[in-house]
Amino acid sequence: MTYPQLNRRHVLQAIGATGAVAVAGCLGGDAQGSSTDGNEPAAEDDGLPAAKSVDVERIARDPTDIPEPVDWDEPREHDVTIRTERVTAEIEPGVTFEYMTFEGQVPGPMLRVRRGDRVNLTFDVPDDLNMAAHNMDFHAVYGPGGGANATTIAPGDDPAQLSFTADYAGVFIYHCAIPNMDQHISSGMFGSILVEPEDGLPEVDNEFYLGQHEIYTDGDLGEKGHHGFDFDAMLKEEPTYVVFNGQAYGFTPDGGVPMEATTGETARVYFANGGPNLLSSWHAIGNVWSRFYRDGDLLTAPDRNVETAPVAPGTTAAAEMEFPVPGPVKIVDHALTRAARRGALGIIDVTGEPTRDIYDENP
Repeated sequence: MTYPQLNRRHVLQAIGATGAVAVAGCLGGDAQGSSTDGNEPAAEDDGLPAAKSVDVERIARDPTDIPEPVDWDEPREHDVTIRTERVTAEIEPGVTFEYMTFEGQVPGPMLRVRRGDRVNLTFDVPDDLNMAAHNMDFHAVYGPGGGANATTIAPGDDPAQLSFTADYAGVFIYHCAIPNMDQHISSGMFGSILVEPEDGLPEVDNEFYLGQHEIYTDGDLGEKGHHGFDFDAMLKEEPTYVVFNGQAYGFTPDGGVPMEATTGETARVYFANGGPNLLSSWHAIGNVWSRFYRDGDLLTAPDRNVETAPVAPGTTAAAEMEFPVPGPVKIVDHALTRAARRGALGIIDVTGEPTRDIYDENP
């Protein structure tokens, strides 16, 4: 195993000066184990195949791509169509991978409804860019497989139809649940459905949507080229990458576009841990979760001023924070090797003047 060369600037940006001290001394196929699902050759001993051309410029879903808050007070119906799409994209620059997705990005689109609303779902697995059967298991749905039984279809089949009432208020995960569900979730097939309580949610200035998952590949961390899927690594629960929204460091200055907020504002972050295997120790460096909705529970009074919270695979959480002073707030998995080396970090870039005299870098 080779390790990526991390310079001081990279690590400082990744986990902040305090966290960097702890790691400074370290700087300097198919179910039988073939790559992908039998459609790509295994990597040769002399290295990976060359990186492939990408189908999408950016696999990471924009964390602000969230439906508007519920503003209705009577049940209504929602007609929703979700299509699966298999796309090649970069995990990080020069490293390509074939993702399985709902609607072309990771995580799948957030659905937002009010408790008591009716959702009429059309689920489609088109012929093009799909090579396996898929379905959708909604943890918010009462019914066989959370809807997975009714939505299991193969490429080119007629779209599946499903109608359900959103009876449970909360934030819930959905994911593909065919027999190879662990591979499909690892490859990007998960998302969230937000079912607001009848009285709605407290108003905030910003909302962000993040999904963590592990990617198991037949290449080394940071190795340039096209990475196939590695079932052996998944069985050992030894991921190559642990990322937010499908991309390593996708919401940092180096890796893409940071999230943004202004001093004096508030934010709510919806966080889904797709897994398929690892618990996330969800933490905000330089802030706390001032109100934490554990396990996506929106009915119980939230926990207050939480530093680090476990989010199990197949679980969501929601959390709110304030921004009294400017500066980067780093959202990480506090299993810090994942943040410093494997990609599980995103930054909220907070600008503006301090709103309170609580922090001074130059006293």
